[in-house]
Amino acid sequence: MPDHDEIYRCRAGEYEELVSREDHEGNLLSSLEKIIPFRGMDVVDFGAGTGRVTCLLAPLAKSIRAYDLSPAMLEVAAARLRKMGLGNWSVAAADSRRVPAEDASADVAIAGWSLCYIATGNPEPELRRALAEMERVLRPGGRVILIETLGTGFTTPHPPDPLAAYFSFLNTEGFQRAWIRTDYRFRDRAEGVQLARFFFGDETAAEIVESERGVILPECTGLWWRLKP
Repeated sequence: MPDHDEIYRCRAGEYEELVSREDHEGNLLSSLEKIIPFRGMDVVDFGAGTGRVTCLLAPLAKSIRAYDLSPAMLEVAAARLRKMGLGNWSVAAADSRRVPAEDASADVAIAGWSLCYIATGNPEPELRRALAEMERVLRPGGRVILIETLGTGFTTPHPPDPLAAYFSFLNTEGFQRAWIRTDYRFRDRAEGVQLARFFFGDETAAEIVESERGVILPECTGLWWRLKP
């Protein structure tokens, strides 16, 4: 299995090449907007990486603050946001369990494909810390939203075994949930195999299929959300 910590520290550009191929049908934003309309809202993005969620929401939000442990990932996110010509954003290196955002300063606290790393092993204590931090930055009635994989290379949900305890925990904590397809589409099979192997390994790269839709790696994505009391 590839070393994700090393990828996030040192290979942010390659990572962005991969994730830019995900959700080619644009299902994520429309699904998020069913949870809450982001227009005119203040958003905090926890574990923002190269800005996959940040750049999706920035054109709608009043403001968006993106935090991630990896400065290399945030450099890519900032470059993307500057290219978009937006001025309503900021990025800063921070652990999701302690971000430099004021109390009650946001309408949405969102974490895309990031709390899963906190959740591995013995998830509950560290998850509670992260969720408490997300709720700390929210105004009353704000929403916590989590996005995680429900299986790469599958057309219906197959949650990864290491995340079973994490997802079970969320089911006991008052979260609503839904799932969508966010398939990857590549220019050709060679590109797909290269990028999928880089992050997922050989076994997942073998799940790439060619059809009338293009060169596709299926991906199921879960959404969880709850209101701050």
